[in-house]
Amino acid sequence: MRIISGKHKGRQLVSFDADHIRPTTDRVKETLFNKLMNHIAGARVLDLFSGTGNLAIECLSRDAAWVDIVENHKQSLAIIRENLGKLKINQGFKIHPIDAFTYIDSHKGEPYNLVLADPPFTRAWADELAQKIGTSRLLDSDSIVVIEARAKETVAESYPGLKRLDQRTFGDKYLYFFTSTGTREVL
Repeated sequence: MRIISGKHKGRQLVSFDADHIRPTTDRVKETLFNKLMNHIAGARVLDLFSGTGNLAIECLSRDAAWVDIVENHKQSLAIIRENLGKLKINQGFKIHPIDAFTYIDSHKGEPYNLVLADPPFTRAWADELAQKIGTSRLLDSDSIVVIEARAKETVAESYPGLKRLDQRTFGDKYLYFFTSTGTREVL
């Protein structure tokens, strides 16, 4: 895994041996960040199910103002900290070692401009995530939400608080792009 753009472009992330993680591939990351290119600099970002910290670090590399990293697996937390340390990133983020659904339900802080969710590939949580995020306090009037899901999962065109703007397919993986309901199409 490597960082594909920004101030850490080309830098490799740590190697790991963890069966519970299937990191976002460079191809998927390139598509994702090409779509979001004009929405990251200065943004408040939430990375749910952070895994290796790959997406959070990509956002920090591209000058996100702040990134909240949510992950509750101990091995993943160690990998995230190791990746941040390897790249000498020590500000602009906070790691929340709790369950993503708990974080969504309990969030009372500022809303996010961008929410990234890459739940474990062993779970079919995309639909439930979209429902929870759309009705949560995570979003403001023009937030973008991206959910990575398995091809077999059912994800609706809209949810209370969210409207799907785009969908991209990568073999057995889909990227779903949503915006807060009632906002202009930002992508």
